[in-house]
Amino acid sequence: MTVAATTSTATTTASTTSSSSVTSAITSQQFLSLLVTELQNQNPLDPTNSTDFINQLTSYANFDQQQTLNSNMSTLVSSLNSLLTLNSSNYIGQTVTAKTDTGTLKDSQISFGYSLESAASDVTLSVKDSSGNTVWTGSGTTTSGTNSFTWDGTTTDGTQLTDGGQYTLSVSATDSTGQSVYGYTTVTGKVTSIDNSSGTPMLNIGSTSVSTSNVIGVTS
Repeated sequence: MTVAATTSTATTTASTTSSSSVTSAITSQQFLSLLVTELQNQNPLDPTNSTDFINQLTSYANFDQQQTLNSNMSTLVSSLNSLLTLNSSNYIGQTVTAKTDTGTLKDSQISFGYSLESAASDVTLSVKDSSGNTVWTGSGTTTSGTNSFTWDGTTTDGTQLTDGGQYTLSVSATDSTGQSVYGYTTVTGKVTSIDNSSGTPMLNIGSTSVSTSNVIGVTS
């Protein structure tokens, strides 16, 4: 009778634990409970092999350490994100230059920049609106390295566009052999706020968001 009662208890415990594991990750307490229940209900004539028992204990130790490590990692990631957001707030009010090809028209201008890997023989600049329509086309400087281009918000036909719109600069730069020497495009502007809704701190320059990792220059 005693054995039967114990077996029933073991079955109930195992069933409860099994049901719990379906809905959530098993806890270290549940793992230990299963191990103890197994020892209590082992066959006296065929007890658990000592090697198997040691392996089970080792598995429990590794499991518990993994649970602790996961918890610590989650805490570390949360703290790191908070630190990154706090550090990013130092950019507010600063003028930054970041790698991106899109800027917001403010005070009738956008300060673009572009890098050339070597001197170019021909550079063509095109500004497109948020719908992909080309609103301005012209030539740019051909110097190797950093080049600047401030667009005044005026279309090719002379129409002045209103502030607030987002515009993208496309650069076509080739050398005397026709090979592309274009590197990357930048936008320079004042950071007005920080957005961390995606989990990665983003600097808002007008309506344009750039990652802090793309910032290549800061000016007070």
